[in-house]
Amino acid sequence: MSNDFTRRELLKSSGLIVGAGVVAPQLVFAEVSKPTPSARTEPLIRLSLNENPYGPSPNVAHALQLEFGRLSRYADVRLAGQLAEQIAEYEHIPVEQVVLGEILDLLGLFLGSAGGPGGEFLYSTPGYLALIDAAARVGGVGVPVPLNAQYQNDLVALKSKVNAKTRAIYLVNPHNPTGTINDDEAFKSFLRETSKSAVVVVDEAYLEYTSDFDNRSAASLVREGANVVVFRTFDKIHGLAGMPIGYVLAPRSLADALRKQGAGGAEGLGRLNLVAASAALADPSQVVSTREAVAKERSLWLSVLRELNLPNTDSQANFVFFDAGRPQPTVAAAMREQGVDIGRAHPPYTNWARITIGLPSENLRAQNALRASFK
Repeated sequence: MSNDFTRRELLKSSGLIVGAGVVAPQLVFAEVSKPTPSARTEPLIRLSLNENPYGPSPNVAHALQLEFGRLSRYADVRLAGQLAEQIAEYEHIPVEQVVLGEILDLLGLFLGSAGGPGGEFLYSTPGYLALIDAAARVGGVGVPVPLNAQYQNDLVALKSKVNAKTRAIYLVNPHNPTGTINDDEAFKSFLRETSKSAVVVVDEAYLEYTSDFDNRSAASLVREGANVVVFRTFDKIHGLAGMPIGYVLAPRSLADALRKQGAGGAEGLGRLNLVAASAALADPSQVVSTREAVAKERSLWLSVLRELNLPNTDSQANFVFFDAGRPQPTVAAAMREQGVDIGRAHPPYTNWARITIGLPSENLRAQNALRASFK
């Protein structure tokens, strides 16, 4: 089973930490690390985890300030219920089909255990594997399917792998690390057909970065009653990576089963996380402004990649993915010497690099660092 890095596992340990910057009127966070020898006067820029540097809605800071007087109290069922109702209204789906939490791990454990070991889990590779790795811990068998020529989920190849052993299909759309998005009609047709054989889990962590998010979302199939689960997170475009929380939209029977396993419990979610998510969801203008800012910066990034003649994917997310023509660790090391961290490689695309879109000033530094690494 792959040892691919999982963003949510990394962030769990910091779920209830609120730094001084959280209560500031403008929520923009900078990564401060020991400077590299060639960048001693400037902090290391982290463009490796697909975080949203523009931060959450200012409403989040206000909501957290009001809640600080209740830090001695556990989150209660009422608080969690209010957020679930808010999400249900936002998604136009019965609240009974909403399960709160960053629960891809739990979902993988549950699906991997259901029916005993040996169930197959189809997924695109390279990719984000929290659910797949969790299923493997209880006997699930991961079945990696390479991306197609456009670096998208290969729907034809995935469909050909479905058999009697298939327990679930896990897809990220837009995909991570390529940022590509499948044709909407073809994608939903695939979901309708394959979900008759096995549950299909669609991770939409980055979908809100697309301009037609509402139409593209697989939530419409959950409303139709298909055997489809949609996962969303507040960690990305809502800017709450430091207070991680998400939710799934699922068929009623699966949602009930997950709750019986402890998913969505208020205490486990945390009072501040619930309050922050509610305030973020109530401010759609923040999503729009962040989407527009990222799209503008993404366009500038793509122009730099063209300038350097570096092939790249058609990313619709908050990162770019390109063929550096040399091992990714070599490029990453050169950029880190210039004060920019772009993280790890994504085998089997060993010559490809993924760079998170940061603030304009960060992007400019990173672009200059990339240029310098090719001199």
